[in-house]
Amino acid sequence: MYKTFIFDLDGTIIDSEQIGLKALQDTLKEQGIEKEINELRFSIGIPGLRTLEILNIADIPTTLESWVAKEKPFMKNVPIFPDIPEVIAQLPKAGIVTSQTTEELRNGFYHLGIEHHFQAIVSADDTLKHKPNPDPLELGLHLMDSQPEETIYIGDSIYDLQCAKSAGIDFGLALWGSGSRSGFENADYIFEKPNDILTLG
Repeated sequence: MYKTFIFDLDGTIIDSEQIGLKALQDTLKEQGIEKEINELRFSIGIPGLRTLEILNIADIPTTLESWVAKEKPFMKNVPIFPDIPEVIAQLPKAGIVTSQTTEELRNGFYHLGIEHHFQAIVSADDTLKHKPNPDPLELGLHLMDSQPEETIYIGDSIYDLQCAKSAGIDFGLALWGSGSRSGFENADYIFEKPNDILTLG
């Protein structure tokens, strides 16, 4: 049915979201800004730079550097969701479109030894506009020589869903990462576990 399977990274392939949220919380605390983890969940699925803009942080470059530094020790050993490598190995074509920067990918994802499964990896550094804008997914399609109608994007955030719909691509919710169906009524598929993706092959 689908020839190309493109994945979000955080909360879809790797179980990294709590690491990022805690690092952000600690970074803000150093600046005297107290936020509960739930107040920061809006940041899941968008680049760190955009997150800090939304939070009206005065010195964004320094704050972003501190945030990434706090994540770094944990990202090298970030867990991959169960069965993800085995599932991706069985797909005809697989790619990643993530809001992580190239530096963040180097700090974590590339230490996991699974990047060879992916024909293309699009980071936040590769496009001027980011999710929910369709540009990152459209670049992924171009790099993989794929058409929207033969492609599905799998992710765990509302930004992933909006990005897919903007690009004219079907969307599958990674329920193992999102933890909730709420807000995803427009998803084409809801996958409770990674192996469910293989039913589309």
